[in-house]
Amino acid sequence: MTKKRIRFNAFDMTCIMHQSPGLWAHPTDQSTRYNDLDYWVDLAKLLERGKFDGLFIADVLGVYDTYQNSHDASVRRAMQVPVHDPLMQVSAMAAATEKLGFGITVSATYEQPYALARRFSSLDHLTRGRIAWNIVTSYLDGAARNLGMDRQMSHDERYDLAEEVVDVCYKLWEGSWEEDAVIADRKTQVYADPDKVHPINHKGKYFSVPGIHLSEPSPQRTPVIWQAGTSTKGRAFAARHAEAVFTVAPTPAILRKYVDDIRAVAADHGRDPRSVKIYTEIATVTAPTDAEARAKYEEFLTWADYEGALAFYAGITGIDLSTLDPDQPLEYVETDSARFALEIFSKADPDRTWTPREVANFVSIGAMGPVLVGSPKTIADELEHWIDEADIDGFNIAYVTTPGTFEDFIEHVVPELQARGRYWSDYDESTTLRERIYEPGQTRIREDHPAAAYRRRLQDNAAARQAAQAAGSAEPATVPAR
Repeated sequence: MTKKRIRFNAFDMTCIMHQSPGLWAHPTDQSTRYNDLDYWVDLAKLLERGKFDGLFIADVLGVYDTYQNSHDASVRRAMQVPVHDPLMQVSAMAAATEKLGFGITVSATYEQPYALARRFSSLDHLTRGRIAWNIVTSYLDGAARNLGMDRQMSHDERYDLAEEVVDVCYKLWEGSWEEDAVIADRKTQVYADPDKVHPINHKGKYFSVPGIHLSEPSPQRTPVIWQAGTSTKGRAFAARHAEAVFTVAPTPAILRKYVDDIRAVAADHGRDPRSVKIYTEIATVTAPTDAEARAKYEEFLTWADYEGALAFYAGITGIDLSTLDPDQPLEYVETDSARFALEIFSKADPDRTWTPREVANFVSIGAMGPVLVGSPKTIADELEHWIDEADIDGFNIAYVTTPGTFEDFIEHVVPELQARGRYWSDYDESTTLRERIYEPGQTRIREDHPAAAYRRRLQDNAAARQAAQAAGSAEPATVPAR
């Protein structure tokens, strides 16, 4: 039986401290070069040498300010602030590579879809079809306050808004320009046939977008759709829209329940459940031997930043542990926050005594995801176990130090996986990111995806117009979406 190829993306963010609080200060770490375009170009070249599928770029709008009810700790510890726009470096990285894909996180909550669709079409053109959109709905109140709102929309309403944002984008990407609208005829000086470029006439609860898409069709038209929702509403959104889902879980058994649920809901929406590719987050610390890897891990722990880790933890969970004794077991603290924190971490390791200091140490290496430590054989064994038990497709690898984590993984683990037949020795003939996710030739969105309804309507309307013109009718028919 052919073994499933394990897929990898590097997980990064355009900031200094991403997933390992304190490790930016390690002498081998280069994340303080995040302002340097050469840093990003070199990273892209490294990942392509390692035959990674892509670079997944996280983002947040807002600052983690739950810890001590202040942004001070986040600023002091470079805890995902300062942070750049995640789209800015992609063109340069794409120019330096040929195959590497780029998954870009953009919040649907604070975007005008008319402008957003153009940005993604532009990048899809400039990268020759290597772009994905990771759709998030944001979770920080500070983002809402700084973007003109009194407070953040409710969780469920943010997903209702996201539904309309993606619907408008699908209409622009798939339903505005016919496939042969661009003529580029120098003799007649006609670049595009206006009869084949159509307004979308969208009028919804949140947006009114009457016009045409500003960009001509890009290689993929619709970028690959990523999503990372874990709530009930988020899972339903992912099952409807995501071609790839990003999640995190402490064990393969817990992850398998999530995987089965996402695929079952996707099937309920008429999609092939196997078309939803699922990736989980891990961090790795590897060296030629288990002992060397463990020593490296222990050395990394000496750089753990207690304040930065708890500021990070408070920002993503809403739980501030700053008032507690760092060494008091959480099971003896009578607060709702402490109980919730204990529940989260008990799932990760039920045999461990969790204190605020232990929580900080845990998130200091790889944040909330599992950390695999060991030799290439040990790491490869564990990766195969996750793939086979959880029935996932791949991993987003969070770094401990950058680019060191990726260099070590490519040097040690990739050859081991290649020898086992679990990782390709080279890229296939695919040119677009969607082909990489599915198969060569699958450049455009699949027929069972909701965006395809607008493609079908455009094709049907074009056929109706041609038939009407052949019959001499002045008023071609229009066909509703199906």
